Amino acid sequence: MAILNLDHLTTFRLVISRGTFSGAAEALGLSQPAVSLQIRQLEQALQVRLIERTSRGIKPTPAGITLCEHCIKIDAAVGAAVESVSLHSDDITGTVTVGTGATVCIHLLPPLLQELRQTHPLLKVDVRTGNTSDIVRGVEENRIDIGLVTLPATGKCLSVTPLGTEEFVIILEKDPAEQNIKPLSADDLLSLPLIIFEPGSGTRSLIDGWFRDAGQVARPVMELGSIEAIKRMVRAGLGYSIVPRMSVESPEESRGLSVYSMAPALHRTLGTVIREDRIMSRGIQEVLKRLSASFT
Repeated sequence: MAILNLDHLTTFRLVISRGTFSGAAEALGLSQPAVSLQIRQLEQALQVRLIERTSRGIKPTPAGITLCEHCIKIDAAVGAAVESVSLHSDDITGTVTVGTGATVCIHLLPPLLQELRQTHPLLKVDVRTGNTSDIVRGVEENRIDIGLVTLPATGKCLSVTPLGTEEFVIILEKDPAEQNIKPLSADDLLSLPLIIFEPGSGTRSLIDGWFRDAGQVARPVMELGSIEAIKRMVRAGLGYSIVPRMSVESPEESRGLSVYSMAPALHRTLGTVIREDRIMSRGIQEVLKRLSASFT
């Protein structure tokens, strides 16, 4: 009887979902030859061809399609087994992988993760950062247990739960002479260079929509993936930006910046995204409970 390697099955599913060996390699943090080797070893174990190359790329063979269907059941069975065994322990153990954006990772997660470590020292929480589409894809592909993203978020077989809303603000280089900081509109910003989040994030989509509603198009001079890089550029007087309020809430975080409300106001809704068939381990349940509490 063939002995199946669970890592090889995960790699196989990623190759099929991404449509390329290189896409799966990028997602797994492996080299393309390493991914190809795992697929060959899986085919050798099963003594059947699972993937075929076509003029349009790759696709699963009939045997590969059958294996994909079983992979879903195997993942569920393994998850159920791990969760059943964990119930025999008084401690919450295991690993939970959370995917989120850079701003939430920097400004929301640290105190939550610190509290979890103190309360449940045997529970490991891994964090992955990326834009909304990357995080949702990671959840779909079972590489991420919980996605904490800007809504809306859509995907296949996902459960989406809103957690709460957050206001956006405009930041400029600190003006010591500024006395009355009034809300700013898109028209007020026309002559200023814009420094903004890179495309692909839910936050960027909301900001683009705010400009469109005002009859304008966002034309940034810089597109950055790091909230701290954006704030640094603004502090240097290179332009203005629109950022979540949590990123400038404390005196230390807003140092060197003038913070303005937006007219009209702009808010985002943050929420969790998990697979509908995800086994809800005690660890996942605890992380979800703490995330929900952060917004109440």
